[in-house]
Amino acid sequence: MAKEQAGSRQADRAEPTETGPLYLRIRDALADAIAAGRLPKGALLLEGHVAGIFSSTRTPVRQAFALLEAAGAIRRFEGRGFIVGPGREAPRRLALTAAMFGDGCEAQALRKAPAWEAIYEALEREMVHLSVFGRHRINEVELARAKGVGRQVARDALTRLEAVGIVEKDERMRWTVVPLDEKRMRDLHDIRVALEPVALKQAFPFMPEEERAAMTARLERALAGYPDLSLAEMDGMETDLHITCLGHCPNREILIALRRARFMLNVSKHIMGVSHVMPKDEPFISEHLVVFSALEAGDVDAAAEALRHHIAISLPKVIGRVTEFRETHRPDVSAYVGDIGH
Repeated sequence: MAKEQAGSRQADRAEPTETGPLYLRIRDALADAIAAGRLPKGALLLEGHVAGIFSSTRTPVRQAFALLEAAGAIRRFEGRGFIVGPGREAPRRLALTAAMFGDGCEAQALRKAPAWEAIYEALEREMVHLSVFGRHRINEVELARAKGVGRQVARDALTRLEAVGIVEKDERMRWTVVPLDEKRMRDLHDIRVALEPVALKQAFPFMPEEERAAMTARLERALAGYPDLSLAEMDGMETDLHITCLGHCPNREILIALRRARFMLNVSKHIMGVSHVMPKDEPFISEHLVVFSALEAGDVDAAAEALRHHIAISLPKVIGRVTEFRETHRPDVSAYVGDIGH
């Protein structure tokens, strides 16, 4: 049986992934390093450290860890990382190096991180906060100066924000923050209610079983540990269902339409992040588990309906968070932010 499982895992990796999704390439590099002994049993793996090795953000590393955990190659360590190997070895806090993943250059060559990624996360958070208070103008030159980057890097970050509907260009081609009022939240919510269930049904045949199993296990651990969860863990579970799972949908046009609607996930993440007080009743974990349980049973229609219901009842919560934020905070206006308008 063990040989059959090993053969199955090897078959999962038989198809080359040099140009495939980044999380699969990271998964393969880690698996090869473990198999070759360059990552010894007991080695402690943390998202941030591995992301640094691969010049990556944390999201693809988190996805790679989920697949390796499902395959039994690594196991969770006190919620703060993973340990190499399925046994009970004590954690070994080794300094990870690129040499552990091949010839010393292989890991860094896996992906050259775009320069805009260095400023993107903080900038996204700032722009989401500003959007609550109306329309703002963003000076690209001043943004680059404030962040200590070139103008092209600042423009690339703003272009990324434009793709998800956080900023846009006005009639004079100046960058502006798109106001986040209740009407816009309802409009984006309607897109998610209509399209995410369709995307889930189309994505189901392409979802790796081990990926779904790892996501389900993560939800079960979180439910048992609630409310002792970090914002990163909460965001990771949202990413699992609404981005990673739906990302397997083969209909590119649906995914493009959902990209802007996912702004609502960013709102929840960044607004909750200002004052991280967990509600008495967990906000979404059990609802996600209903979706994954239906997928596990092969009842795709039930899973899609559970997802639709989950999104439908989330809107009042988001509107409430945004309203409270608007009433209790004032915009932190940087030098590159112009006058507030409505």
